[in-house]
Amino acid sequence: MLLARHLTLAANRCEGNSLDRSAYTILSCLTCGGSLTLAQLSDAIGLEMSTLHRQTAAMLRSGLIERIPDPEGGIARKFVVTAEGEQQLAAACRENMGRLMRATQDWSPEDLSTFASYLTRFNQAIEAADQRPWPRPFAASRRADADLAPSV
Repeated sequence: MLLARHLTLAANRCEGNSLDRSAYTILSCLTCGGSLTLAQLSDAIGLEMSTLHRQTAAMLRSGLIERIPDPEGGIARKFVVTAEGEQQLAAACRENMGRLMRATQDWSPEDLSTFASYLTRFNQAIEAADQRPWPRPFAASRRADADLAPSV
């Protein structure tokens, strides 16, 4: 809880940061998963469709995402990250990594490795308990270039 709160509060204080937590989450999911429908986003993130609809509508207006026809010929339109969304997500990831690096600057390489291992294991256990393992099944098959997505 403290880690999430620290990153959220620090991001809110950062000048020029226009990504809120929901936009960060949605952009990360789309970066890893490729183009997704609202229903697929709802399933992946675990949020109600009405909540995601409001969030994606705001992101569409901000130019962070766009809707495209389903490349596979499905009826539902899909969301994809725009170049602006990619830039803002990359900047937010860099800011988060900088904050984490400053917080752990006096840790040994072994401590950092152990921490990363346990944090990854913890996140995977939480998602497995919620039956939402990461990477999601669509993530591996749709998008191999997930360099911008947060790893932990």
